[in-house]
Amino acid sequence: MIGSSVKPLFVFVLTFSLLLVVIVLSPSPHVLQIPFPSGSSVGSDIWSVKRIMEWRPCKWWLQGHLTPLPAKTNGYIRVDCYGGLNQMRRDLCDGVGIARLLNATLVLPKFEVAAYWNESSGFADVFDVDYFVQKMSGYIEVVKELPKDIASKEPFKVDCSKRKGQFDYIESVLPSLLEHHYISFTPAMSQRRDRYPEYARATLCQACYSAIRLTSSLEKKAIELLDAIPKPFLSLHLRFEPDMVAYSQCEYPNLSPSSIAAIEAARVDRKPWTGELAQIWRKRGKCPLTPNETVLMLQSLNIPTSTNIYLAAGDGLMEMEGFTSVYTNVFTKSVLLNQEDFTRMHGNTKAALDYYVSINSDAYVATYFGNMDKIVAAMRTYKRMHNTLFLSRKAFAELTSKGLEGVALKKALWEVHKNDFAIGRGFALPDCFCEFEL
Repeated sequence: MIGSSVKPLFVFVLTFSLLLVVIVLSPSPHVLQIPFPSGSSVGSDIWSVKRIMEWRPCKWWLQGHLTPLPAKTNGYIRVDCYGGLNQMRRDLCDGVGIARLLNATLVLPKFEVAAYWNESSGFADVFDVDYFVQKMSGYIEVVKELPKDIASKEPFKVDCSKRKGQFDYIESVLPSLLEHHYISFTPAMSQRRDRYPEYARATLCQACYSAIRLTSSLEKKAIELLDAIPKPFLSLHLRFEPDMVAYSQCEYPNLSPSSIAAIEAARVDRKPWTGELAQIWRKRGKCPLTPNETVLMLQSLNIPTSTNIYLAAGDGLMEMEGFTSVYTNVFTKSVLLNQEDFTRMHGNTKAALDYYVSINSDAYVATYFGNMDKIVAAMRTYKRMHNTLFLSRKAFAELTSKGLEGVALKKALWEVHKNDFAIGRGFALPDCFCEFEL
């Protein structure tokens, strides 16, 4: 009797143990599993490379609200932001830091969209104003409306095109602020943020990475798009539009006639480099990767051709046939969204959707290092999402110029990107994030 009762118990325990082992060892459905083919000398996928460095928000940023705000403001500053969404966001980040540096009160920024975006989205059309004001509390005072005595005035516009450091602003801009009480400016492209006092840098970081959130209606649309993408997935920011290639001043002799014609039409007076200068320019990593080159790069990292890829890109990508013939599970906004909604969307709305999907993807790979890529990478780091990688155009140009191809080229590219991933190259900007050894 005792033996017969023990047997079912033993079977139950054994079955439960095996089930537990299966559950524990099964991969998470939201982790990209990228196994290398048998016989590969690499032996592991890029995302499983052991990281030796990690970027995290600096302590002085997280404690920036502890520095008391001045008892009296020096005046009001409006930051005028120009260009596409990510360029305007960069201007906003810099402008908020400068406003705090000058002990000013921040007026909601003005978004001046470049003419080629064909829209008129303001800050409040894209970002949650109340959330921004709330998250900036303690870092800088933000007002939605000006006092009555200056509300009817236009701000005095200050030229900051050559102002890049702390003393530039204190010596040249502060006197205008004190005189006119209400000024506006657009920050210069290259700022010496490392020279700001920590309270100003902390304000910049808070504005750029913690206080920015899409409006509820735009976030709802972004969530719909994110939900429609099969999981897990990789977000790929691929840049190979005619104006992008024309601006780079690079030549691509093996493109289709239609692509060449589109590039020539966009060149205007930016003629491509030729001869030895063209080779030097390419080796410096100045030439955008073609979709076919991107395929080779992804294969060198052994990203399986069955991977779900969301194409975070604008309209007009060229030479995509070669890419989609290899990577067949490619998804775009135009396919996943309601066609009527998509047709009505402007450039900044589309860019906002790409941004949201990219900071929430299982992995993010970029072929460039532009405004969107820097912000997305930093936001992913802020959210502790480390499957981020920038494909090295410089390494690709240098290795191919040496005659490497096939397996040898892929192995060399693997080594470059393995090291980049291990140290977190490009993951975050040192303006706001500090390195920690793992």
